[in-house]
Amino acid sequence: MSKPILGIIGGGQLGSMLAIAANKLEIKTIVFCDDVDAPAQNFSNEFIYGQYNDQAKINEFVNKVDIVTYEFENIPYETLDKINKIKPVLPKPSVNRIIQHRLAEKDFINKLNIRTTRYAYIEKKSELESLKDFLPGLLKTVTLGYDGKGQYPIKNLEDLDSLNIDYSNRYILEKLVNLKKEISIIITRFNDKKYEIYEPIENVHEDQILKHSKIPAEIDNKILEQSKLWATYIAEELKYVGTLCVEFFIDKNDNLYVNEIAPRVHNSGHLTINAYNVSQFENHVRAVCQLEQISLKKISDAKMVNIIGDQITIYRNKKLKDNEFFFDYLKKEIKSKRKMGHLTTLTS
Repeated sequence: MSKPILGIIGGGQLGSMLAIAANKLEIKTIVFCDDVDAPAQNFSNEFIYGQYNDQAKINEFVNKVDIVTYEFENIPYETLDKINKIKPVLPKPSVNRIIQHRLAEKDFINKLNIRTTRYAYIEKKSELESLKDFLPGLLKTVTLGYDGKGQYPIKNLEDLDSLNIDYSNRYILEKLVNLKKEISIIITRFNDKKYEIYEPIENVHEDQILKHSKIPAEIDNKILEQSKLWATYIAEELKYVGTLCVEFFIDKNDNLYVNEIAPRVHNSGHLTINAYNVSQFENHVRAVCQLEQISLKKISDAKMVNIIGDQITIYRNKKLKDNEFFFDYLKKEIKSKRKMGHLTTLTS
């Protein structure tokens, strides 16, 4: 039986690493992206440039692939839905539709009796002014935004006058957690109750961008087991196929909260490439292409650092140790706050 051709929508670093993982499994990849300079074209078998609402380009892409997946969640639902009527899209578009909308995502999580921070839907400034008990809080656009984009920290009502907030958008206000640390769970669901779950990953953010990740996370066994259980509840309820990330907050009283769901491979899971026998990327490809499920085995403890902006120039000339693994995303333009690569260090 011949192996399927995998279509990947989105051509950033996650798309690149999905293509690399597919190549290892001898699966051909075709990347469709709206960025003519998308780095994933350096790793895929074929690259199609076009806007995500360009029907001619969508048709060209769909006619060349057997299965479609995607590297980020902000692809128009209508595009994924159209493709899914012709070729299977995994994870299914309905998953993306929920998680693209922060209010729908929070409501979905709460209906599973899983804790999130308190939140409120905001349509106008006067609604914010009546929610003083939610402050300090974080105001987020209901759709779009990542790495701190479209997010406004609010300490008190006086901050509203100094923030340039466009109230024609819709927002969600989240009460800040008295934060102790952040962790994430990477889980791959193959089908009903068949999973591979990586151990919790401890994360540190700077300027709302992930800076460091490490395993093992410094958490107690109760948090470890609860985070894995909640991630499986979410994946099962979504009937998810592929790799999923659930991001968590832990407060000073060791209460666990789900922060966000990422319906895709995730930045915090980059260290799985070197720390496990099967990476999050390979597991995603295996799941969506219906390949063999392989039991996870941890090779080493590890830490990962994101290389941001012009830091990449240092790492491109850095002599690596035997336990260090440098990944250059080959992005053409260096920008402030742009993820340009990462370095994983095996620590045991």
